[in-house]
Amino acid sequence: MTAITATNAATQAGVTVATIRTWCRTGAVAAVKKAGRWAIDAASLAYRIKLPTLLRKRRPVVFTPEAMVAIGGKRWQRNGMDRVYFDNWAELAGLDVSYYKSGNISDATYRDEAISNSQARLILGSLSKVWFDTADGKLHCRLGWTDSRIATRDEIFKHAVAGIRTAITSL
Repeated sequence: MTAITATNAATQAGVTVATIRTWCRTGAVAAVKKAGRWAIDAASLAYRIKLPTLLRKRRPVVFTPEAMVAIGGKRWQRNGMDRVYFDNWAELAGLDVSYYKSGNISDATYRDEAISNSQARLILGSLSKVWFDTADGKLHCRLGWTDSRIATRDEIFKHAVAGIRTAITSL
C-alpha cells in the first residue's frame, strides 16, 4: 500500500481535507490512522476520484426487439402487431423452480429465499403472459388468476421488468 497524507489526498482529489477525513471515516477510501493522522491508500483514492465518471458512463438500457430475443424472448408478428413474448418471465423475476419427473414442484426459491411449493405455484399463476410491444416500446403483462402471499402480482411484474433490464445490460 502506497500511503499518502490527507493534505496530499485533498490536493489530488480537489476537495477539502475535511472531505478526505470523512471519506476515510466512512470507508469511501482505504485508510488507516497512524499516530492520529490518516494514511490513505493511493490506489483507493485514485479509484474514488474517478468514480463519478465511471458512474456516468453507464449505458442506458434500450428495449429493442433484437435485445429481447437475445435474452430469451420469442418474436411474434401477426395482423400488424409485433411483440416479443417471454416464456421465462418467472426466471427473470427471480423465481427458481425444480421439478420432479411427475411435473410437480420439488424445490423453489424466490429472489434467493426458499419458499413453499404451493407459493411457487401461486407465483407462476400470478402472471399469464409477459411481452414487449414494439409499437409503444414498453413491457406489458396479462395478470393471472392467483395471488401469492410472498409478493403481489404488481411486484412480480416489476421484478420481471428489472430482470429483463439486467439481462439486457449484461449482453
